[in-house]
Amino acid sequence: MIELFKQPRYNFIGKRKWAYVISITFTLIALISLVVRGLHYDLDFTGGTLVQVRFDKAPTVAQIRAGLSRIKLGESIIQQFGDPREYIIRMPLTSSSSEALTQQVTGALREESELGPFEIRRIEFVGPQVGKELQWQAIQAVLFGLVGILLYIALRFDLKGGVAAVVAVFHDVLVCLGAISLTGREFSLPVLAALLTIIGFSVNDTIVAYDRLRENRSKFVPKGKSFAEQMNDAVNQTLSRTVLTSLTVFFSAAILLFFGGKTLEDFAFVLFVGVITGTYSTTYVAAALVVDWTDYVEGRLRRRKKAVAKA
Repeated sequence: MIELFKQPRYNFIGKRKWAYVISITFTLIALISLVVRGLHYDLDFTGGTLVQVRFDKAPTVAQIRAGLSRIKLGESIIQQFGDPREYIIRMPLTSSSSEALTQQVTGALREESELGPFEIRRIEFVGPQVGKELQWQAIQAVLFGLVGILLYIALRFDLKGGVAAVVAVFHDVLVCLGAISLTGREFSLPVLAALLTIIGFSVNDTIVAYDRLRENRSKFVPKGKSFAEQMNDAVNQTLSRTVLTSLTVFFSAAILLFFGGKTLEDFAFVLFVGVITGTYSTTYVAAALVVDWTDYVEGRLRRRKKAVAKA
């Protein structure tokens, strides 16, 4: 493997207290945004009707809304879809068939003379039951993933490592959801796929660091070397691998985000944010928590031994 860093000795773990402040700050921002602004769910999760329309000349949202008001299908969400001439219209559930709804929307938009010629590119229906089932399946996918990660790392390494890895993954997911909420993006099936990808990416990086720590501890450890120093050595020894892997994913996500088009934008945005927070959380959430937890347990054991010795 290419070594970007020759025997690095950066004190990552020594800066963990400052990292806790940063993590808590971003987590609170994400939570506040999720509570105040919430998530805008895609049609797949809410149910309803989606119509994609392309106009010959760029209209305004007000003009489109004025045209749709004639058919009185309820409050519609109208969003530009990449090109200024292309729009996505999301409408509440209706009992009309796709053919009837297409005729209604076409007729209503044609009556608005300022809109000019247009083309309906697609129309999609999702029933309320399907939307609810997808919401539940999305929750199950994340929960089962976290439980599986906990069990795998607990069996392969120890319980502390498993719990810390799950906390790190939860941190990554929460920050990504907060970023989605803050930017007003939709939570869709591609976004869910991106979140699950980030979970796998974050855990993989954490396992590499844990594995190097275990390998080092199986060898000769200099007397007096603290657990925090041993963890810091493991992080430094895997630094080149972490940077190479993270940069590869980061640049790929950046290209999709800026040049992949509107369809892939939300998916790429989650990957873009997630690869940053996933790389960060390996050291400053998962590794840092294991260090402080181990120091706490070992400190209690030392105090207990001293108390027994005095008695």
